[in-house]
Amino acid sequence: MTLLAHDRYCDEIDRQVQQLRAVVTSGADLSRTVPTCPDWSLEDLVRHNGGAFRWAELLVRTRAEEDIPEDKVPLIDGPDTKGDAAALDAWLAETGRMLVDTLRAAGPDAKAWSWAETHTAGFWARRMTHEITIHRADATLAAGLPYEVAPEVAADAIDEWLEIVEFVQRSQPEDSARELRGDGRTIHLHATDGTPELNAEWVIELAEDGVRWRRGHEKADVALRGPLTAVLLAFYRRLPLDSAEVEVLGERELLEFWLERATFG
Repeated sequence: MTLLAHDRYCDEIDRQVQQLRAVVTSGADLSRTVPTCPDWSLEDLVRHNGGAFRWAELLVRTRAEEDIPEDKVPLIDGPDTKGDAAALDAWLAETGRMLVDTLRAAGPDAKAWSWAETHTAGFWARRMTHEITIHRADATLAAGLPYEVAPEVAADAIDEWLEIVEFVQRSQPEDSARELRGDGRTIHLHATDGTPELNAEWVIELAEDGVRWRRGHEKADVALRGPLTAVLLAFYRRLPLDSAEVEVLGERELLEFWLERATFG
């Protein structure tokens, strides 16, 4: 598994911030409930994503050696006014510039605290890329707008999600991900529009000692097939399994078991 280049993550954050801003300024109702995050309105979601960016930016800029509480992060909650698309857009634009500039200046190897096992600016460049990759999907779905993402970013987002599930299993024994163990039953993710160079297929094994996964094409107990973006969204529970965009072959219950228990910790 090969990560994208640090500058590529920075470019992608910048690009996706512009795309998320376009949702904010599209005239969409900011109070509309986000179907894939029903506890949030569209405005709540944008503030959450921008707040995560502000937090990560401060961690990297200060080379933090420990977590920084949210109440120590300036403007983490966004503008004071509610329902003001222009103010929200301006805050998000500034937030994106701050994060990208800080990540570029730091470089991938600069030390910075993280909740994971890797404590570098490079970790945060990747994590924040996929933070917005998925939440921008939430926003566009809420606004009724089309969603697309670069194939290499979508594939890396699936890799990262599998790594997170592995990490949660190792570090949080009480989390529901602990149940993702078994006798070796397998799940196959198959992007039907992937190029051979991208190798956008995954095999996930529920082994006795925890989740194992690899890129590749193999017969499995259940397969999730469809265009890469649709597979990504279904695997992140942003697209129903009965959607016309994806196909489930084999033991659907196994895939549902995974989706119910794979968590962010």
